[in-house]
Amino acid sequence: MVDSVFVMPGTVAAPRAGVLSELHHRYETVREALSRIDKAAGEMGLPPISARLIERDGTNDGRGPEVQYLEIFAVSIATHHMLIAEGVKPVAIVGQSIGELWALAAGGHLSVEDAARLAVARSQVLTRQNWDGKMLAVGVDGRRAESLAGLMNHPDLVLACENAPRQSVISGPERLIEQVERVADAFGWPSLPLDVPHPTHTPAMAQAARDLRATAPRVPYGSGRWRVCSPWLGRDIGDDDPVDLVAGALTARVRMLHTIRELHAAGADAFVECGEWPVVTKFVEASIPGVQCVVPLSEGDPVEAVRALLAESADVGRFRSRPSPSSTGHGPAVRVSAPAPVRAASVSAPPAPAPSAGVATTPASYTAPVTYAAPAAPAQEAAVVVAAAAPAAVAPAVPPVSAGLDYDSVLTELRTLYGDFLGYPADLLGEDDGLESELGVESLKQVVLLGRVSDRFDLPDLRANSSLLTVGTLRRIAETVVQARAEAAAR
Repeated sequence: MVDSVFVMPGTVAAPRAGVLSELHHRYETVREALSRIDKAAGEMGLPPISARLIERDGTNDGRGPEVQYLEIFAVSIATHHMLIAEGVKPVAIVGQSIGELWALAAGGHLSVEDAARLAVARSQVLTRQNWDGKMLAVGVDGRRAESLAGLMNHPDLVLACENAPRQSVISGPERLIEQVERVADAFGWPSLPLDVPHPTHTPAMAQAARDLRATAPRVPYGSGRWRVCSPWLGRDIGDDDPVDLVAGALTARVRMLHTIRELHAAGADAFVECGEWPVVTKFVEASIPGVQCVVPLSEGDPVEAVRALLAESADVGRFRSRPSPSSTGHGPAVRVSAPAPVRAASVSAPPAPAPSAGVATTPASYTAPVTYAAPAAPAQEAAVVVAAAAPAAVAPAVPPVSAGLDYDSVLTELRTLYGDFLGYPADLLGEDDGLESELGVESLKQVVLLGRVSDRFDLPDLRANSSLLTVGTLRRIAETVVQARAEAAAR
C-alpha cells in the first residue's frame, strides 16, 4: 500500500452542480456527512447545501460566503469518506488555510457538525470586520515575495503563503497590493489577484481572531483517528482547541511548501486531493517533481481512479501522476494535474473555485523558449490555483498585426503562440478545450500568455480581461481578438 497524504483545499470557487452525485449514490458515509452538514446549516439559518451538489441541474444562486465554505467542506469530507470506504488509509491529512478545519473533521478531531458551525462563525467575524484587503499570488519564491511586501513598509502587508518554490501569496491592504502588483510587473514576475471572499493570513486579521475566540461556540474535540499536520503551526495537531486553531490561522503565514516536503521526506508516496480540482496538488507537484498526485473528482470515474491508486502496492508506478507539458514539454496535460477555474483556488486558484485565500491558486519558471520547472490555482485562500513563475526572458519582438483579422487566422496564430510557449503540438490545442480545467495551463501562465497575445495583436486592454482567465479557451480568446480588432479599425 502506498503511503498517501490526503490534502484539503481552502477557499476555492463554489463547486459545480452535481459534483457529488455519484459519491452520494454509492456511499452511505457520504450521505450521512452531507445530511449532518445540512442539519448544521439549518440550525444556523442557512439553506441546505447538499441538493445542489447532488443534482446535476442545480444552480449556484450566490447565497453568500457561508454557503460557499460549507459546499467546499462538503466536497472535501465526501471525498475523504469515499477514499476511506475504498480502502485508502492516509498517513496524514493536511489542509490549506481553512482547509485545516476540513482536515480536523476528516481526522476525527471534531464532529462534522461542529466543523460546519466553526466555518460559518469564521466567515461571520471576517464579514463583520469588513477589511479592505486583497491577496495576490506572485510567481516567485517566499524570500523574494517577502522582500517585495517589505518594500511598502506596512505592518499589514505580508507574505501570507508559501505554496511552492515559485509560488507565493501576499496579503495586505488593497491599495498597497495594487502597488505590489505594479512592482512585480516591472520585475517581470507574473502575479494574479485572488478572488476570495475574505483575505486573511495577515496581522490585519487580529481583531477578527479575537472576535472569533470570544463568540465562536466551544466544541468538543479529541485526539482523532488520523494524523493531521498544520502548515501554519509547523507541526502535527494534538490536543489543540479547534477555535484557537482557526483563529490563530487568520493572522499566521501558511507554509504549505515546507509541510509537503517534510511529509515526502518522511515517506509519503502519494498526495490525494479531496477537492474538485487540483489546487493543493499543484503545489505538491511544483515542490516535489515527479511525485504521485491523484485528484479523484477531476477524473471521469473517481472511484476507478482511487482503485488504481490502491493497485499501486501490487503494480508500482501504474498510477503515477501523468506528466504535464510543464515537466516534459510534450503532449497535453491530463485532468489529474489540471485545475478548475479559480479560483482559486487556490492559490492552484482558481474561480476559485476561489480559493483558498492564500489562497489561493499557482506559478512555474520559464525562459525563452519557455519551459516550466513545475506547475502551480483556485487558491485561492492560498488555495490559489496558479503556477509559480520566475522572471521571463524577453521574447523576440513580433510586430503587431493589422486590422481585418478573420477568426481562423487568429486561431491559427494563437495555437502556434500557446503551443510554442507550453511545448504542445499546435494541432492538439482544441479551440474549446478549457486552458486550465482540461489542458493544465495554470492561471499565472495564462497571465503571461494573455500579455503576449495583447502585444501580438496590439490590444493593450486585452491583458486586463480577467474573464479570459477564469473560463479561458482559444475560441473565446480568438473571438475577443477579432471583435476588438474590428472595433479598433472602426474608430
